[in-house]
Amino acid sequence: MSNLLSQHKIHRKLTTLVENRTTYNAEYAELNIYETHAIAEKVSLTFDFPIIASMLTGKKVMHLDGFDAFDFFPGESVVMPTNKEMIIDFPIATKHKPTQCLALGIDAFKILEVVEKFNHHVAIENENNNWDLDKTTSHLINNVDVNHLLERLTYTFTNSNKSKDVLLDLMIQELIVRLLQTKAKSLIVNDTHIFNDTRIGTVIKFIKDNLTNKDISVDQLAKKAYMSTSHFHKQFKNTLGISPIDYINSEKIKFSKKLIKASPNLRMSEIAFQSGFNNTSYFNRQFKKTELMTPQQFKASVNK
Repeated sequence: MSNLLSQHKIHRKLTTLVENRTTYNAEYAELNIYETHAIAEKVSLTFDFPIIASMLTGKKVMHLDGFDAFDFFPGESVVMPTNKEMIIDFPIATKHKPTQCLALGIDAFKILEVVEKFNHHVAIENENNNWDLDKTTSHLINNVDVNHLLERLTYTFTNSNKSKDVLLDLMIQELIVRLLQTKAKSLIVNDTHIFNDTRIGTVIKFIKDNLTNKDISVDQLAKKAYMSTSHFHKQFKNTLGISPIDYINSEKIKFSKKLIKASPNLRMSEIAFQSGFNNTSYFNRQFKKTELMTPQQFKASVNK
């Protein structure tokens, strides 16, 4: 991450030790990089446009309406609606190890343009289930696709390039789609009406009800959705941003984490088997892919 901000450090000016702000502008967006070099509490930030805030270094404690206070670390992001206040504590920021965070604001017209295209292509059974970004706050943890995009956006914003505006426009459109897919996934999984009354929702319910079944196939899920296998796979991935198999594995990993917490004496091979995996090595690979740590590392972290 330090290499990502190398050009930024050359040109930015420090005028305050708490939330020193440097802004980079593009046609449809602005990137704000905030740096804090001293411990501070109850710092308030509000934006008059939707933003995605992402941690770069250090740690914050976030106080957001609708959430219990939570620690905010690198690799995590929050999506904030317009005029939504963030109250922030900086418990470990120092002169030599600052807390750094970015806040990417996107023009509302650009968001609307991409939202309309997205809803046109992924509307489930034409039931007008339209996803929006500027409604509620979201907390994203270990969303690999979003994190990679934010890194590329930060690099492009802070470095000179003749095609800078074109590249940023394309990346911003992709980021909006990724966030919409995350929002759609959350709504489908948590909204009772969508969960029960759409074909994708019906498939999600079937997966959850049969999570430890080792023989769930995409063909089987497509039949449940009354779609061809190829159309189902495309519709599922376009809507949720993840393939059916990756979704199944991610849900099994969530289940395995609950088992690890509830039954610390269980062998990892038994955890894998009870979570619906055929072998431990595949379980280990999927766990690390999803959680960015091995099952044993997770077990050690929760049993400290």
